[in-house]
Amino acid sequence: MTIFESIEQQGILPLFYDDDLETCGSITETLYDAGIRYIEFTNRGKHALQNFKAIVELRNEKMLDLKLGIGTILSAADAVKFIEAKADFLVSPSFQKEICDVAKKNNIVWIPGCMTPTEINTAQLAGCTMIKIFPGDVLGTGFLKAIKPIFSNLKFVITGGVEAHIENIKSWFDAGAVAVGMGSKLITKNILENKDYHQLKINTKELTHQIHALKRPT
Repeated sequence: MTIFESIEQQGILPLFYDDDLETCGSITETLYDAGIRYIEFTNRGKHALQNFKAIVELRNEKMLDLKLGIGTILSAADAVKFIEAKADFLVSPSFQKEICDVAKKNNIVWIPGCMTPTEINTAQLAGCTMIKIFPGDVLGTGFLKAIKPIFSNLKFVITGGVEAHIENIKSWFDAGAVAVGMGSKLITKNILENKDYHQLKINTKELTHQIHALKRPT
């Protein structure tokens, strides 16, 4: 099964960043214990590279079937650094040909972010098959419904403002998404402040159970 197929099957792509390495490790292990096998760590802070490398080491010690992606890749140079750090896939908020070229050269999955039909078509012509619609809460489900028939061969992941309740997620699936990216709506400020990883595990397990039930063929 490809990474694209596996993300679609998982239905949710948790994403996060934290400056604190211990917190990064705890979140990663908690998500894994909740059944998550694909995670996006975002390149959004000064410790992103070193923390990502540490998470990779943790994965190699304890969670061998976990795939670690790196998000917020904005340049070819960043793509190269994180590929060298053993990222399993790359995610960007926009389409950049230079990043696309690096991904192809290194035979690594790249999911670009798009918010217009022109950007989506550019990505499709470059060979991308999974597109991140970002920011989802700004564009809305109506946008995805409108463009899905035009780009029927593409798989769409929605990131940005997706709520951690099944009604909102269902609206995106009904519009044509195959998965949703979820950051602070899942890994909330309250969870982080209180280090309430037990609650994170409960919430993640419940949400993934609901998503899998929703996506299960009837």
